[in-house]
Formats: sequence, C-alpha cells, structure tokens
Amino acid sequence: MSTSKVKAGQLWSKNKDELTKQLGELKTELGQLRIQKIVSSGTKLTKIHDLRKSIARVLTIINAKQRAQLRLFYKGKKYLPLDLRAKQTRAIRRRLSKEDASRVLEKTKKRQTHFPQRKFAVKAA
Repeated sequence: MSTSKVKAGQLWSKNKDELTKQLGELKTELGQLRIQKIVSSGTKLTKIHDLRKSIARVLTIINAKQRAQLRLFYKGKKYLPLDLRAKQTRAIRRRLSKEDASRVLEKTKKRQTHFPQRKFAVKAA
C-alpha cells in the first residue's frame, strides 16, 4: 500500500468504482496505522494525518460527482431538491417574485386612471 498524499486532480479522471475501491484501501491502511501506533511507540502521526486528508479528498470528489449527476438529472424538471437550489439569503428566498411584485389590483388600476397624481408647476420668483 504505502500511498502518499492523494492529489485531487488525479481523482477527477477516475470513475465511481475506482474511487470507492481507493477509499476502501485508504481506510484499511488507516486502521492498520492506528493499530501500529498503539502497539509500537513509533510516530505514525504524520502518516495518519495524510491518510485522513486523502480520505477526505476522495469523499469530496465522490460527493461532487454525485451532485453533478443529480444536477443533470433535475436539469429540465420543474422543482429542484432543496440542497441543489441556490442558497442566497433567507430574505431573498422569501421575497416576492418580479411578476408578483409588479401585479396591480383592478381597483388600484381604476383609482390610478380616474384620479391621477396631480402635477403642480412652481412659479419662478
């Protein structure tokens, strides 16, 4: 095994099966190193640290690929799952849409046409 740090750039070219296989290998190696750390007083801390970060990188790539697939699946659909929607802020998400904000009631339209805002000319002194 003895894998060094995993580079994220190399992981993007791999498919899901290869990534899960590599993840399994990294996890078994991490388990062995933890056992060695307990049994012998050798310092395996840096290697353990690198392995944990490598596992995190592999998991990140797997999740990113899965989200990309989901985005393709929901591309033309009416609704998106909540975690794929744009986050924005709570206020923006609850704000009226442009269409709803521009709507005017029938009564308001009549009032505006029958009683328009008066225009006053100010006389120059």
